[in-house]
Amino acid sequence: MESRVNGRVRSIQISGIRRFFNKVKDYPGAVSLTIGQPDFPTPEHIKEAGKAAIDHNHTVYTANAGLLGLRQAVSGYVAEKYNLYYDPETEIITTVGASEALDLSFRTILEQGDEVILPGPAYPGYAAPIRLAGGVPVYIDTTGTGFKMTADQIAGRLNERTKAVILPYPSNPTGCVLSADELAAIADLLRDRDIFVVSDEIYSELTYGRKHVSIASFPGMKKAALVINGLSKSHAMTGWRMGYVLADRPIAEQLIKVHQYGISCITSITQYAAIEALTAGKDDAAPMRKAYRQRLDYVLGRLEKMGIEAVRPSGAFYVFPSIKKFSMTSEDFALHLLEKERLAAVPGSAFSSYGEGYLRLSYAYSPEVLKEGLDRLERFVGGLNGSLS
Repeated sequence: MESRVNGRVRSIQISGIRRFFNKVKDYPGAVSLTIGQPDFPTPEHIKEAGKAAIDHNHTVYTANAGLLGLRQAVSGYVAEKYNLYYDPETEIITTVGASEALDLSFRTILEQGDEVILPGPAYPGYAAPIRLAGGVPVYIDTTGTGFKMTADQIAGRLNERTKAVILPYPSNPTGCVLSADELAAIADLLRDRDIFVVSDEIYSELTYGRKHVSIASFPGMKKAALVINGLSKSHAMTGWRMGYVLADRPIAEQLIKVHQYGISCITSITQYAAIEALTAGKDDAAPMRKAYRQRLDYVLGRLEKMGIEAVRPSGAFYVFPSIKKFSMTSEDFALHLLEKERLAAVPGSAFSSYGEGYLRLSYAYSPEVLKEGLDRLERFVGGLNGSLS
């Protein structure tokens, strides 16, 4: 019966991130730097709000878009943080994490053969839902531009089939961030075109030395933008599955149809916890951000001592060092690293062919785990350097 399954489903693969994460169980004593999951617990006051929701029997269906109180909290939060103004009654939809927000967006806007421009390397959670919706991912090679997709690069790939451009910044896997000037150039290019901009801003609270800027905050861009965000990274709430999509009312009215039939509504308990996170906990990310920046400095310092080059990230919690000098595929490098030193990292090829020759290391782990993991990487690299000399 497998041949009767939807061909689009059969054509996609399990994420390379999860594939290497799942391998860890087969290697006793292995250290994993694979998953982008905060090692911090959800703040206590948010957990208490979730418990209170259960105690007060807030365990029933809500409006499809989410509790109005939650949408009002989202509206106030993004206005204060990012200068974004969305009507909580008609322009905000809460989703099962940012993942559902992405899938929902692609299923709403794409038709068979529509092209979606995105940077390579990129998180694999874009290409798969694009293909499932009948679209075609069109990658732009950003390895020569510091992993940043530029307005000129986008302009060179636009054609009559282009339906959307994805701006995934701060970036997974590279941690790169677009400046206000770089975003302004993209806004100038796309403003008068009938092209959607899917802006994945899930790491917006994790930027270092700069404030996050959204493409939707530029004049004339709200009508075309679908802004994806959530609380998984900013508030250490990955398991709560709280995301949202912001969209101009005419687009939101179409998004809610797909969301209604696919999800109905997100968990009511999560919604009450999210209200607490977005109001009393609006700055909960600050101490985590400080810790991540310290970890980033440590990881970069260790890599430099190993002679491994990496573009310095400005956000998220990933480093994407080059392993090209070792003349191995990223898949082979990651496999040998796991087998010989019991360290799991994600091969760059998991992030499209443009990630080949790189390795993704997550520093969303405790300092102790990072030290042990990098000690193992140093031993492995030392062995490779010896064989190359």
